[in-house]
Amino acid sequence: MKFILGSGSPRRRDLLAQIGVVPDDILPPDIDEDPARGELPRPYCQRLAREKAAAVAAGPDDIVLCADTTVALGRRILGKPADAIEAESFLRALSGRRHRVITAVAVRRGDRLWQRDVVSAVKMKRLSDQEIVAYVASGDWQGKAGGYGIQGMAGAFIPWIEGSFTGIVGLPLAETAGLLQAAGYPVYGESA
Repeated sequence: MKFILGSGSPRRRDLLAQIGVVPDDILPPDIDEDPARGELPRPYCQRLAREKAAAVAAGPDDIVLCADTTVALGRRILGKPADAIEAESFLRALSGRRHRVITAVAVRRGDRLWQRDVVSAVKMKRLSDQEIVAYVASGDWQGKAGGYGIQGMAGAFIPWIEGSFTGIVGLPLAETAGLLQAAGYPVYGESA
């Protein structure tokens, strides 16, 4: 049995290490991440996690873990910004408002799939033009849903959350550990 992480995110690797899980292989899938017309944020995020898990080549007894994190501003999906202009636009939209961060996790072993999603509420303080420009110039927004990472510099923009901090970062650990255990993967140093 091999454990395959279907994600190139260093944050997900670091989060898994916190619960003693180290992937045997890292194989980020290449799938179309565009939302379907009219698709709402939570079903979108769940679908992407499932599709990513299905797209990773694995042996019949291997365990594959994939996840997707989406920032939702109402019904609007804020994925990873394509460029600095879009990152700035996302930050202006989120400034002074509450939004949701959804992370869906899918674990596949053979033809079985276990899935959970976690929705957290996040409040971003009202940002000044100077804060937005400086943050975008830092490049910390790159590769992050909604154009910010709570675990980095943008943590100073977030006075309040309700839900899973690790889910906001990109992998809700309590739920992920439960999924891995359901699939037969030893977590917390358990013996198989």
